[in-house]
Amino acid sequence: MVSADIKSLNSACDRITALLLNERNSNGCWAGELSTSALSTATAVMALSLAEKNNSDSSCRVMIDRGLEWLTKHQNDDGGWGDTVLSISNISTTMLANAVFHAAGTAEQNSAVVAASQKYIDDAGGVAAVIKRYGRDHTFSVPILTHCALAGIVDWKTVMPLPFELSCVPARFFAAVKMPVVSYALPALIAIGQVIFKKRGHWNPLVRCIRKAAIKPSLKVLASIQPEHGGFLEATPLTSFVCMSLLGCGYDDHPVTKRCLQFIKASVREDGSWPIDTNLATWVTTLSVNALAGSATALNNANSAVDNIDRNRVRDWLLQQQYKVVHPYTNSPPGGWAWTDLPGGVPDADDTPGAMLAVMNLRLPDESFSDEETAALQNAAVWLVNLQNRDGGWPTFCRGWGTLPFDRSSNDLTAHALRALAAWQARIPEIPLNLSARTETSIRRGLDYLRKTQAADGSWLPLWFGHQFNADEENPLYGTAKVVLALKELGHLASEFGTRGLNWLLQNQNPDGGWSGRKGLASSIEETGLAVEALAGLENAEPAVNSGLEWLIERINNGSATEPTPIGFYFAKLWYFERLYPIIFAAAAMRRCVQAKETSR
Repeated sequence: MVSADIKSLNSACDRITALLLNERNSNGCWAGELSTSALSTATAVMALSLAEKNNSDSSCRVMIDRGLEWLTKHQNDDGGWGDTVLSISNISTTMLANAVFHAAGTAEQNSAVVAASQKYIDDAGGVAAVIKRYGRDHTFSVPILTHCALAGIVDWKTVMPLPFELSCVPARFFAAVKMPVVSYALPALIAIGQVIFKKRGHWNPLVRCIRKAAIKPSLKVLASIQPEHGGFLEATPLTSFVCMSLLGCGYDDHPVTKRCLQFIKASVREDGSWPIDTNLATWVTTLSVNALAGSATALNNANSAVDNIDRNRVRDWLLQQQYKVVHPYTNSPPGGWAWTDLPGGVPDADDTPGAMLAVMNLRLPDESFSDEETAALQNAAVWLVNLQNRDGGWPTFCRGWGTLPFDRSSNDLTAHALRALAAWQARIPEIPLNLSARTETSIRRGLDYLRKTQAADGSWLPLWFGHQFNADEENPLYGTAKVVLALKELGHLASEFGTRGLNWLLQNQNPDGGWSGRKGLASSIEETGLAVEALAGLENAEPAVNSGLEWLIERINNGSATEPTPIGFYFAKLWYFERLYPIIFAAAAMRRCVQAKETSR
C-alpha cells in the first residue's frame, strides 16, 4: 500500500528505530525527559522563599537565587513567560513568575524584569484574565491567585474561598457534593483552602465554625494521601502550592510541609530550574513498546535489536507498575496503571490502555500469555469497563464527577480504551462470558460516544493535548488521529462518522506534506507522525501518507526529527513537551508504513 521509495523508507525507519532503542535506560525501559518549566520554577522558588523567611533555612537561598536567575534568562521578549522554553507567554505563568521576585525580596535588583512582566500582566488583564482562562474550574486559578497573594501583590479579597471541609466527606460522596476542583487536586483544596480561610475568614458564622472544626481532620486527610517522598502527583507545581499554603498558615514544622520541601529540593535540575513533573516513565515506555511493535508484532522484530531477555524485562517491569491495591489518593480500585513508576502516580484511563497494549505487544502473535499476564490484563479490562462514564466515554481518573475537565469523558482516552479492550478480546481466548458481554457493551457504548462527540467538521478534540497557536489552544489533529486509528483497528472506519473523520485528516494536511493541530499551522514531527500512523495502510490515503513520509524522512535524515513541540497539556492547561515524543511518534508512523508495505506484497 505504500509506494514511497522503499529503500529510503526502510533506511529512515531503521534510523529512527535505532534512536528510540538507544534511549532505553538500565532497566531496558524508557524514562524520557520532560521539559523544564518557568511555572514549576516560579512555584518552587515561592515555596522555598517562604520556608527561608519562616525558618531562616539558609539551604534554600542558593536554589532561590539560581531559580530567579533561570527565570530572568528565560523571560520572553514580550515580558511574559510561557510554561516551557518553547511556549508563548501566558497570563498564568507570568503572574506566578512576577510574584516570586517580590516574595524573594529581589524585585528592586531585577527591576527591568519585573517592570516588563508587570506590563504584560496589565495588558493581558491581570486577575480577571486568570479567572477567565479557567472558568468554573478553580483547580488552578485559585492556586495562582493564592501564590500572588502570599507574595503581597494580590489582595486576598480577590482569592475565591475553597471549601476544604469537603475533603472530610467520604470519597464516594464527592460527586454528590459537587467538588469545586477536579479529583486529582484534593491536596490543593485542603492546603490552599486553609490558607485562604486563615487570611480572609468567612462572612458566614456557620461556615466559619464548620471550617474551624475541619482544619485538623482535613490535615490528616492531606497527610494520608501524600506519597512517602513528599511529591503530590510527582508534580512540582501542585507540591509547591501545598507547601507554600501550609507555610502561609504557619505549619512550618508539619510533616506534610517538611516532605513537600524535601521533594522540591530533590527535584531541582542542574540549571536551577524545575520540570513540570518528575517523569512519564510508564507512559513513554508503553508508547515506545507500541511504536516499535507497530500493529501486532513484537519488539524483537526491530531489526533483531531487542532480544527476548529485554522483552521479558520490560514486560516484568510493566507488570510491576500495575496497582494491586486501592489507591490511597483517588480510591481507585486495583487494575490500573499511572504515567510513572514513582510513588506520586495515579492510575488513569490513558496509561492503563497503553500498558495493556504494550503487555500484549511484548508477546509474538503465536505466543501464549502467562497466568500473571492473563490476570493483569483481565484486571485492567475490568478496571476500564468500571471506569466508563454514563455517557459512554472514559474520564481520566474518576467516574461520575462529570463537571470539570479531567473528570469528564474525553475522545482521546475513549479511543485508547476501545483499542485496548478490542485487542484484549482478540488476543485472550478464554474470557469469562459475563465479562466478555460487558466488554462488548462497553465497546459499543464507547463507539456511540465518539459518534455523538464528533465535531461538525468531522474532527474530534482531545483533552490532554493542544496547540498553542490554534484557536482556543485546541488540537483536533491529535484527537482525530487517535479516534481514526481506533476506528481502523476496530473495523469501523467505513462507518459514516469514521469516513468523516478520515476525510478531516486528509483535508487538513499541510502543503509541505506534514500535519499540525490544524491546516495552516507549522507542521511538527509529533503531529505528522500521529497522522501517518493513523492513515498507514489505507488505500485511499496513500498519496497523503507518501507526502507525510517524505516530510518525516527528510527530517530523520537531517537530524531534526528529535526536535520537540509543546503540544502536551499537563493538568489545567499547563503546556509541556517530552523529549521522546517526536522520536516515538515518528517511529510509530514509519514502522506502520513498513508493515503496510510488507502486507501489501
